[in-house]
Amino acid sequence: MKILLTGKNGQVGFELERTLAVLGDVTAVDVDDCNLADEAAIAALVVRVAPDVIVNPAAYTAVDNAEKNQDLAFAINGRAPGIFGEHAKRLGALVIHFSTDYVFDGSKPTPYVEPDATGPLGVYGASKLAGEQSLAASGAAHVILRTSWVVGAHGANFAKTMLRLAKERDSLNVVSDQFGAPTTAALLADVTAHLVRNRNIAAQHSGVYHCVNAGETNWCDYAKFVIGFAQRAGVALKAGPEQVNPIPSSAYPTPAKRPSNSRLDTSKFRSTFGLQLPPWQDSLTHTLRQMVTP
Repeated sequence: MKILLTGKNGQVGFELERTLAVLGDVTAVDVDDCNLADEAAIAALVVRVAPDVIVNPAAYTAVDNAEKNQDLAFAINGRAPGIFGEHAKRLGALVIHFSTDYVFDGSKPTPYVEPDATGPLGVYGASKLAGEQSLAASGAAHVILRTSWVVGAHGANFAKTMLRLAKERDSLNVVSDQFGAPTTAALLADVTAHLVRNRNIAAQHSGVYHCVNAGETNWCDYAKFVIGFAQRAGVALKAGPEQVNPIPSSAYPTPAKRPSNSRLDTSKFRSTFGLQLPPWQDSLTHTLRQMVTP
């Protein structure tokens, strides 16, 4: 089996390069190898590799910067998935693509299910929704995994930012009125490998799926969990979990508005593919063990 993996230097791509290696011949690329804003470059890459499976975690993920770089965000997040899909259909290949909770506006009081109405609050979410739509419209066999709050031992993320700030500051103020589930890059890589291994079954169940760690929290309690782990591991910190103060979103304005409810119901994914999604605390603890050094 030939596998084309994009975004190899990203949080999820880094883990995928490991999990996919045992399943076939992996060609892993990043922006230096193929600019996903360049349709001709994508076409040349797919023609060269002729993959059986395309795994696309690559994205323009700078949520706030997307507000002023709309064209680039839509090129990478919106059009590229459809281009991959068009070539995949010609080859009879499966596309596994990653999307986001930001396709929703966050106003629903309960976890979102896949058929719920979308309503992105900003350019990033709108561009990711466009990517879902362009891939589906291509007619290729595809699995779109919507996920949230991704965290990995490799790359930049919220947990690493909190650890850095806890070393530098005596106290931290963190938003407490946005809810979701931290989801580890390792978990996403593991479930993707399962889908690739069972690609014929995955192709038979083309569609959108929610895939996040089980449970829920808010950003403030998430920060307390991370800092508390580091404290117990012997990391020298200026601020412990008791110095992490909850604040409303209104006290921390950002160029792009975030959904207050990022909770995603994973029942469809679990029942379709027969997989368990462990609690976020368990997966995050494993990732923090790799990330935190005294």
